[in-house]
Amino acid sequence: MTKSKITTGHAVTRRGILGALVTAPALAALVPGCTDDDGDATRFDHGVASGDPLPDAVVLWTRVTATDGAPRDVSFVVAEDAALTNVVQRGTFRTDASRDHTVKVDVRGLRPGTTYAYRFEADGVASPIGRTRTAKAGAVERLRFAMLSCSSLAHGYFHVYRTVAQQLDLDAVLHLGDYIYEYASDAYGDVRMYEPPNEVVTLADYRTRHAQYKRDPDLQAAHRQHAFITIWDDHETANDAYVDGAENHTPDEGAFADRKAAAKKAYYEWMPIRETPDGRIFRKLAFGDLVDLVLLDTRLWGRTKQSGGFFGPAPTPDSARTLLGDDQAAWMESELRASTSRWRLLGQQVMVSDVLLDAKQIVNLDQWHGYPESRARLLDFFRTSGVKDVVVLTGDIHSSWANEIITTPRDPAAYDPATSRGSLAVEFVTPGVTSPGLPDILLGVVEQARPLNPHVRWIDPTNRGYIVLDVTRERVQAAWFHVDDVTQTTANITFAKAFRVDHGTTRLVEDPAPAPPQA
Repeated sequence: MTKSKITTGHAVTRRGILGALVTAPALAALVPGCTDDDGDATRFDHGVASGDPLPDAVVLWTRVTATDGAPRDVSFVVAEDAALTNVVQRGTFRTDASRDHTVKVDVRGLRPGTTYAYRFEADGVASPIGRTRTAKAGAVERLRFAMLSCSSLAHGYFHVYRTVAQQLDLDAVLHLGDYIYEYASDAYGDVRMYEPPNEVVTLADYRTRHAQYKRDPDLQAAHRQHAFITIWDDHETANDAYVDGAENHTPDEGAFADRKAAAKKAYYEWMPIRETPDGRIFRKLAFGDLVDLVLLDTRLWGRTKQSGGFFGPAPTPDSARTLLGDDQAAWMESELRASTSRWRLLGQQVMVSDVLLDAKQIVNLDQWHGYPESRARLLDFFRTSGVKDVVVLTGDIHSSWANEIITTPRDPAAYDPATSRGSLAVEFVTPGVTSPGLPDILLGVVEQARPLNPHVRWIDPTNRGYIVLDVTRERVQAAWFHVDDVTQTTANITFAKAFRVDHGTTRLVEDPAPAPPQA
C-alpha cells in the first residue's frame, strides 16, 4: 500500500514544541523552577493537563513536586490569551499526600467553543502554560478529534502524542484506554524500562507508574495543547480485567478488590477526568447539535469473567454473562434514545464487530464476541430502537479496522457486502500508540479468514498510530495515520487510509485522502 505524508508534512522528533501558545523565551520566563536543577524547589515535573470539556467548563490538572511532602496551596488562573492578561477565572486548590499532591479543579463559567490558556502556581513557582478548549454548543458544523489507545511505554517512544500536540485544530483528544501498562520491566516490551521496575499492584506502585508516564515530554506536549476525554481499559488495572478479577492477577498479589481500588484511586488522582461518587466512568459529553459522545466502561463496572483464554469457540449461551452490566446497558440505551444530535459516537474499549477466525467460529473471548448475550442486546437495540447514525469508536486491539457491524458475517440473507444491506452501524478501531499489533503467528490466520468476514472493509494488523475523526453534518470520516518505527527516537508518521459513513447510512466508503484541517 502506498502511503503519503501526514498533513503536518514533516518527521516527528524529540525536540520540544510550543505550538501556537508561547515562544521559547516567553516560556523560560514564565516557568521558573520547573526543572530538576534545584532538588529542594517546588516544581511541576509532570506538566499540566485538561479534560472532559463542557460548553461552560473544563477540568484542569497538575501535580506539585516538593521534597518536604507538606501540603500546598496551589493557585490557578484561566485566561483568554497566552500572556494570561485577560483573566476569566482564578482560584486556589489545597493538595497533600492523601491525593499524591495532584491538583484537579473543575473550572465553570466559561464560554462555549473557546480556547483558553491556564497556569498553576505554588510557592511563587509557575507551571507551564496549558491550552484547552471548551465544547462547542448550539448549531455546530464541524468537529475534529484525535482518537488514541494503548500506549505501552516499554515498547517505544510516544511519537503519536507529539504529532497530536502539533495538530492545533482538534476539538479534543479521545483516549480509549490502556493509557498506562501495569507490567514489570522486560515483561512486555524492552525499549524503555518501567518505574517501579516490578509489576504494579499497590497504590504506591500505580502512582509511581502514572508519574513516569506524565514525565514523558511527548505525552506532556499533547496534554498541554488539548483537552483529553479518557476512559480506562484493562491495563490501568491488570491485563484482561473484569469486575472481580483479571488474567494478570494471582493470589500472592493480594485481594483483587484492593488492587482495583488502588488502580482506580491513582487513575482519578492523575487523570483530568470528572469524578463521580460511585466511581463510574461511563458518561455522556455533548458537542452542540452535532455530536453526543456516549462513553462506556466494558472493564470494571459490570463485566463478568471471560469464558476462556484469549481465543476459543464462541461461548454457549449463559444468561449470567455480561459485558456492561444491566444498569450500564440500560443507561446507554436511554442516552442513545434521548439523543437529538446529528451523530451518536459510542466510545468504548473492545471490538464490537464479530470476526471469525475459522469456520468453527473461533473468536476473541475478551471482546464483545466473547459475550454474545451482551452483543445480541446491543445489536437488537441498533435494529429495533429507531436510533440511527451511531458510530462505534474502539481501541484495545493494537491494530486498525474499519468495520460494518452485522449480526452474522456468513449469512447472505442477513448481510450483503456489495450494498451493505444488513449493516446496523459502523465501527472505527484505532491502533496502539506504541503497543504492538497482532503477533506474527496470527497474521496468516487473520489473512486466511478475510473471506469469512466481508464486513471488515479494511484492516492493518501491525502498524502503530492513531485516528483523526472528522465530523460534519454530512458524514463522519476516520483517517488513520501510522508510525514507521516507535523504537527509535525519531520517526515519520504517514497517512494510511480513510473511510467515511454518510449521514442516514450504515455503509463505509473509502476516501482517497484525509479531511483538511479546520481553520
